[in-house]
Amino acid sequence: MSEMDYYEILEVSRDCSGAELKKAYRKLALKYHPDRNPDDKEAEEKFKLINEAYQVLSDEEKRAVYDRYGKEGLQGQGAGGFGSANMDDIMDIFNSMFGGGGGFGGFGQNRRDPGQKYALDFEMELTLQFNEAVFGCEKTVDIRYKTYCRDCQGTGAKDGKMSTCDYCGGQGQIVMRQGFMTFAQECPKCHGMGKKIEQKCPSCQGKGYEIKEESVTVKIPAGVDSGNRLRVPGHGNESKEGRRGDLYLTFYVEEDEHFVRNGNDLYIEVPVFFTQAILGETISIPALKGELELNLKQGTKDREQFVFEGEGVPDVHNGRKGRLIAQIKLILPKKFNDEQKELLEKLQESYGVESHPHKNTFESAFERIKGWFKS
Repeated sequence: MSEMDYYEILEVSRDCSGAELKKAYRKLALKYHPDRNPDDKEAEEKFKLINEAYQVLSDEEKRAVYDRYGKEGLQGQGAGGFGSANMDDIMDIFNSMFGGGGGFGGFGQNRRDPGQKYALDFEMELTLQFNEAVFGCEKTVDIRYKTYCRDCQGTGAKDGKMSTCDYCGGQGQIVMRQGFMTFAQECPKCHGMGKKIEQKCPSCQGKGYEIKEESVTVKIPAGVDSGNRLRVPGHGNESKEGRRGDLYLTFYVEEDEHFVRNGNDLYIEVPVFFTQAILGETISIPALKGELELNLKQGTKDREQFVFEGEGVPDVHNGRKGRLIAQIKLILPKKFNDEQKELLEKLQESYGVESHPHKNTFESAFERIKGWFKS
């Protein structure tokens, strides 16, 4: 694993942009963070390699040296560990997992006491049907939350026996440097304790917590969309003092058969037969309220759009509704009988020269092409 190419470790191409590199780093660091993979040595090693790779590839000078000479060319330049990895990215990772903001759409505080092996806040994904997200609803959510193990008082250690943490050397912190500045971050493995378990608690297998289940009814506001998050206070994990953190629900909204959502706007494709488009007609189309009348003018074009203001999705913050946009899909007949063919031919003849626009358009082109062959 340690000999893997840095680009392979971050699962990116060698010509990836800085934005692609950052996105890959965030995804993998979250996946293999020791806090999400307790007692998983492979994940811990992977987490270290991810940071080592990003430290090098996020620095333009180090990346250039690495691309040309490999890891050997970086000897003495500080590659490895957290040395000079991009501080903003690392803090973003920690904040997205444990802190930063609150309320609808954000994420709560870590609120982890020293010695506690898990955050009080946690998140889970909730799938909503299209109509549930648009109109709002109440959902009963089955959750599994953590509470401290009574037998080991949340330490995860049998009889409370612990030894020095080998990840931070007993300091309870890891040090990260950005230029001439030094920052200290709580050790992600021992959570600031500076100690590790000597022998696992037989009740919780060293986790320091047990799992409980409960159901909670949540009111979903109208207008939520995929990626939105909702805070449910007091339904997170439980501390040793009996205090509950918060649950954060991240929504995934299923697609609808007819409506396509873009923010607060809705799009709907309206199939129209060519004669309807030519002659013009008033037709009914589905809308969130039931139905709307769409007035097709004579000569309506394929993919032409008709906009209905205030008929879209309500904004989840202020209730202001978006638009419904109806886009025409012109339908041509795939076959016709003799009578229909005769009628169409008569219709075409009735327009005279107007029914053959290609003749006037290409007449000069034909003459020019003839001249090419004469010369």
